[in-house]
Amino acid sequence: MRIMRAAFASRFDADNPLAALTVGEQPEPAHPEDDWVTVQVRASSINHHDLWSLRGIGLGADRLPMILGCDAVGTAPDGTDVVVFPLVVDPGDPRGMSILSEHFPGTFAERVAVPRMNLLPLPAGLSATDAACLPTAWLTAWRMLTTKGRVDEADAVLVQGAGGGVATAAVALAVALGKRVYATSRDAGKRERIAQLGATALEPGARLPERVDVVIETVGEATFDHSLKSAAPMARIVVSGATAGHEPKVNLRRVFAMQLEILGTSMGTPGELTELLTFCAEHEVRPVVDSVVPFGRIEEAFARLHSGAAFGKIVIDHTA
Repeated sequence: MRIMRAAFASRFDADNPLAALTVGEQPEPAHPEDDWVTVQVRASSINHHDLWSLRGIGLGADRLPMILGCDAVGTAPDGTDVVVFPLVVDPGDPRGMSILSEHFPGTFAERVAVPRMNLLPLPAGLSATDAACLPTAWLTAWRMLTTKGRVDEADAVLVQGAGGGVATAAVALAVALGKRVYATSRDAGKRERIAQLGATALEPGARLPERVDVVIETVGEATFDHSLKSAAPMARIVVSGATAGHEPKVNLRRVFAMQLEILGTSMGTPGELTELLTFCAEHEVRPVVDSVVPFGRIEEAFARLHSGAAFGKIVIDHTA
């Protein structure tokens, strides 16, 4: 059995998830089916999903220890550079699939095993650092805007809670798609950086100069009423997270009177990830990277994400 270095959940801690993170040796993941391959990981990135796993959300105790990480760029067995699509068909999951690090070992390791069909070519012009940001947070934002939000029919977009991975991706992508973008953040420094991306930065709850056609909602309870009030008739409010509460009060009169659509989504498809990779490469759109951290300091990267100080994605360099 081959051994490799990895970052994994060794236990759960709802109050202090960082205490449940262990960096050490783990067995190289096995291939549950013949069509699986092993990828040598070059770069990965951290998501809030990893912190949730350390809290015991979405990960059962019977699966511990579990190597964390959803995103990866690496080298396939034939030597080609690939982006790993992180969703795996999983009949045992009620969703019909699971994301890497839920049922199957994740990407915070020297190597990761995935179905061969999950390997997408790394486009020319995109670095491993940039591409490692895309498969989870940026793919979610792309699907929220395009497939669910039908942003091609929209003029204006509101992004709540910009600064986090998905919301910041949504700002950058919506601007690149030529939309008028408004984005909220409690942090003055993050509002300044939002403005640098080409959006109008606002404090949470601020009145917008116009109603918007698409709302990107990852915050939840703290911002949902503002999302409803900011929506134009027949607008789409697309939800992929609830970092500040998952049980908001909803004014149903406003929903039906304004004919609003409230749509849930998570992640995306291999086809949508291919679209995103192509769009970023052809339009020279690059992910907002907060920092690049060597794998040997991955605990510092987790601490930064947990602190809420990060703006954009934290990338892990597995070659350092």
